[in-house]
Amino acid sequence: MDQIVDISTDGRHLSRDRGFLRVTEGGTELGRIPLDQIAGVIVHAHGTTCSVSLLAELADRGAPVVLCAANHAPRAVLMPLEGHHAQGGRLRAQWQAGTPLMKQAWKQVIIAKIDMQAAALEAMGEVNAPVAMLRRKVTSGDTTNVEAQAARLYWPRMMGDAFRRDRTAADTNALLNYGYTVLRAATARAVVAAGLHPSIGLHHANRGNAFALADDLMEPFRPLVDCTVRSLVARNGPQVDTEAKQVLARLMALDLPLGDGLTPVSVALCKLATSLGQSFETGKLSLALPAPPDPLTLAGLGT
Repeated sequence: MDQIVDISTDGRHLSRDRGFLRVTEGGTELGRIPLDQIAGVIVHAHGTTCSVSLLAELADRGAPVVLCAANHAPRAVLMPLEGHHAQGGRLRAQWQAGTPLMKQAWKQVIIAKIDMQAAALEAMGEVNAPVAMLRRKVTSGDTTNVEAQAARLYWPRMMGDAFRRDRTAADTNALLNYGYTVLRAATARAVVAAGLHPSIGLHHANRGNAFALADDLMEPFRPLVDCTVRSLVARNGPQVDTEAKQVLARLMALDLPLGDGLTPVSVALCKLATSLGQSFETGKLSLALPAPPDPLTLAGLGT
């Protein structure tokens, strides 16, 4: 099973040792994890050092290394220069993709996000109809910004009237930051593995964002983090402790309805990125977007 490795204690050294990621402190080994099982490494701690050979091995496996600020928001991501075996052709198709296809892809992503938000609210026992109804108003490229309209209705119901989404805040937002960082790392890995360039987004186009496409494709999965954080806060408060991190990291193994069966989040992200790459190549949009899990599954997240 793919694992997200979290380094949150100061002074740790990370190195490669015969197919393992080795963690030491002061020359004493604290643990090791097979490199082939690592989906990503998230570093929050000060004074963390890494060997170049380890970073190269992680890059070869497409496992991102995410460097975070104190608020658990990502500051930088290390990813490989080479990814999918057919990367050259797929990158050209991505660069040359027409605006109509890009806009239709973004429309489908936003509809899937609204569907997941509505399902999340229903599972939490909240009124979801005002959010669910907005899916019908999403246009190509979401030119009327229905995504923002849904967010204004969604957040007060999900987190309470007083909640404001603020990446710099040290309350519930810090837990959301961590959960989204885990999700972003897994999405970035899926994008690169599919032979796509992460900086060429469907919608996000900030020149300073090297992972615009990952930010686009993770959107429908965000409410899974939100449900989990709501439950964690209700049970233990908003602290980003070891238990909370483990619970949020386990989201990558959650099964989602996709096609005729159930697919873990980490695999669903890969299928979505691959389907987008194939759509670029054929010029015909066919995205593998998951459906929301059943209400009992969503209600049980974080417990």
